[in-house]
Amino acid sequence: MTTAAIQVRGIRKSFKDLEVLRGVDFDVQAGSIFALLGSNGAGKTTVVRILSTLLKADGGNATVQGFDVAKAPNEVRQSISLTGQFAAVDEVLSGRENLILVAKLRHLKNPGEIADELLARFSLTDAGARRAATYSGGMRRRLDIAMSLIGNPPVIFLDEPTTGLDPQARIEVWQTIKELAKNGTTVLLTTQYLDEAEQLADRIAILHKGTIIQNGTLAELKALLPSAKVEYVEKQPSLEDVFLALVGETGETETAAPTGKDL
Repeated sequence: MTTAAIQVRGIRKSFKDLEVLRGVDFDVQAGSIFALLGSNGAGKTTVVRILSTLLKADGGNATVQGFDVAKAPNEVRQSISLTGQFAAVDEVLSGRENLILVAKLRHLKNPGEIADELLARFSLTDAGARRAATYSGGMRRRLDIAMSLIGNPPVIFLDEPTTGLDPQARIEVWQTIKELAKNGTTVLLTTQYLDEAEQLADRIAILHKGTIIQNGTLAELKALLPSAKVEYVEKQPSLEDVFLALVGETGETETAAPTGKDL
């Protein structure tokens, strides 16, 4: 039986009078890619911040690798890595120097060897000596994810990992994420891109108005809508059809964060 690396039960969170999460429940199986799909302001980042111990929930409970995020935050932090919506690389340093810096901060032996291995793994060896400021968006994002993997965390959170990237860079990041899961890393990613969830996720949970309104595989979600027949050709519903049918075409506006960004 596959073990759940992440378990979330009844998580609630409000910011003053704004109720963002209203009882969120889901499991993420070890070694899988789980997509938390929702519109801007749906609360996706709030879920990630709670799971990564950066924010305390108002109610409910959650565990990561068996550790309670509220009661054992240090153990959770040792088990995870978090990559935010924007690449957190030092542009003054080279790609290799960024990796070495993180390895040293984690007090790991042989930081140079670790850096070289990750540069090779993420196809950045030729660019390793160049300043990160010269990297393309896709290269920066791959470097950012590589930095997150130093120390081999079993769980990685990717908060909208392809925001602002061009189509080619998005494909590069998608390939990287697939490789992570292939190598046994549990990946929870948030996204508002339907095609991203469709391409990557083993399971997809749709977060709307603070709750998970559907959770399943792509095939299970598509099965929620009947096939459309046009001139005797059967058309299967897309994930976009399912998403819009479930949440409506207006998207998420009433739960937007006070800053205008996704909470």
